[in-house]
Formats: sequence, structure tokens, C-alpha cells
Amino acid sequence: MGRALAAAFPVARRTFDEADAAFRASGSDASRLSDLCFQGPDEQLMLTEITQPAILTMSTAASQVLRAQGIEPSFVAGHSLGEYSANVAAGTFALADAVGIVRRRGRYMQEAVPVGAGAMAAILGVDLETVTRACEEAAQGDVVSPANINGPAQISIAGSAAAVERACARAKALGAKRIVPLAVSAPFHCALMKPAEERLAPELRALTTADPRVPVVANVDAEPKRDAGAAIGALIRQVSAPVRWDQVVRRLASEGVTTYVEVGPGTVLSGLVKKIHEDISRRSARAEAEVRVVSFGSPADLPAVVAACST
Repeated sequence: MGRALAAAFPVARRTFDEADAAFRASGSDASRLSDLCFQGPDEQLMLTEITQPAILTMSTAASQVLRAQGIEPSFVAGHSLGEYSANVAAGTFALADAVGIVRRRGRYMQEAVPVGAGAMAAILGVDLETVTRACEEAAQGDVVSPANINGPAQISIAGSAAAVERACARAKALGAKRIVPLAVSAPFHCALMKPAEERLAPELRALTTADPRVPVVANVDAEPKRDAGAAIGALIRQVSAPVRWDQVVRRLASEGVTTYVEVGPGTVLSGLVKKIHEDISRRSARAEAEVRVVSFGSPADLPAVVAACST
């Protein structure tokens, strides 16, 4: 992850070097973060407190390459952890500070709920209202609620393991087409994460910050954050609040965004953006502008990104 970028672009290599120094300074006794990104081992890289700074660093390296190419965003947004990468790209806080904070974020979220006590599942084919109803009817005093609202009919839920199982069964009875249990280490973005939020909040507030250069559209409310205080507040709230990615993309569309560049590992968000825009087009009575969605995670992706951002 990121090895080809670091080999091809000095600015990406410098980004990994900066992250390595911050990772060591954060007290990690693991190998260099860049070594873990480039060559694993998987079992270490998949630990939440390593996964989070690794993805942050890879995403920041990619965005730094694009910036060096003269490609600057008008808005930034990120899904869950990605909102930290978005804030680094916007200049709200430095990468070095972000590496330490997301490492602790991962640990706090992992420690908030005993392993096996929580669960997450994706519910496909029904709307948010139906998923919310299924959770409310299945809770029985336990925590279960929508956690990732990824599209018009692609929603994941999180909570105590028993309540998630009941909510899945109820959603199926209410018409869900498919239920997919998620292999996660904790039930993210639900009320069970409140202890993690409370531990992380003072550390986020203590960061050295600046007002973002471009608006950061936040997960918690899909509102553009134009000052540092609002951006930090959104990051605090998102620990135990649902990720409203569907609303984020719709807000970007309402602001006139027609070109999206997903930076970092994978192309999951690119697929979600396309589906959300397809839904917008179906619901709109007017002709929609052509939407371009590209991803950037390796040198081979650069020509398509340059082309998309030049038209």
C-alpha cells in the first residue's frame, strides 16, 4: 500500500518519512509505519491502531502528489477515518499530529467495547427509515442503530451483538434484500463508542489547528466546516454518531461538484459516489451535469485524474 507512489514521487516518500517519525514519537513499538504499509505483515497491519494511521498516511501521500501536480480540491470529505485525511489535505492540522491522534483513536475505539460484545452488519435493499425502524423494534434496551449510511439502500448498523442480530432479522422481515455481517473489531459509530469519544475529545481540542483552506464536508451533518473549531467538533461527534456519507455526497452535488477524486487505497467510495449520483439523477426532473469519478492510489492512475480535473 503506497509503495509505488513513494518510489515514483519524492513528495510521497517525504510524506511516509514524516509519518514514520510521528509514529515512533507516538510511542509505537511496531516497525516503521511505511514498512508495514509496503510489506505487512497483514496481521500487524490489520490492528486498528496501526490500520488507521496507515490509511491516513497513504491517503495523505496521494493527495500531496496531486497537489504537487497542481490539482487542488474545492471541497474535501472523507468517510469516517477519511475525514482526518480530508482535514490534513485542507490544512486544518498537520499530518504528524494526525498520525498520533488516529493511532489513539483506533485504540480507544477498540477498548470501548470488549471483543465479541459488539457487532456490525450491512443491510441492503431498504431505506434509512426502514433500517431505523428495525433497530428501534429490535433494541430491547440494548444499543443498535444505523452506523454508516452509505447510499439510498446501503446502510450498516452497529451495536451490541445480540441487538444487531435481532435488528438484522427484523430488517429482513421488513423487506431487506440482503444482510451481510461485517468483519470488524468493534461496533463503530454508535452509542457504545461514547467512552472513546470522551477520551479522544480533549486530545483533538489540544491540537494545533488552522482554518481549513477549503470546506470540509463533515460526516455528522453533511455541513461544510469552514473554521477549525467546527471541523474539530465534527471529528469529536463522529466517533459515536453515524457516518452520513449519502448526505455528504448529496451536499457536494448541491454545491455544484461534478468531479470526484478518491485518494488512497481502494475504490469503495468511488462506487458509492456513482450510485448516489445515479439516484440523484433518477429523482431529478432536470438534466444533471456529467459526473466524473476517478481514484488515485498508484502512479498508473495519474493520467486519468489529470484528464478528469482538466475538463
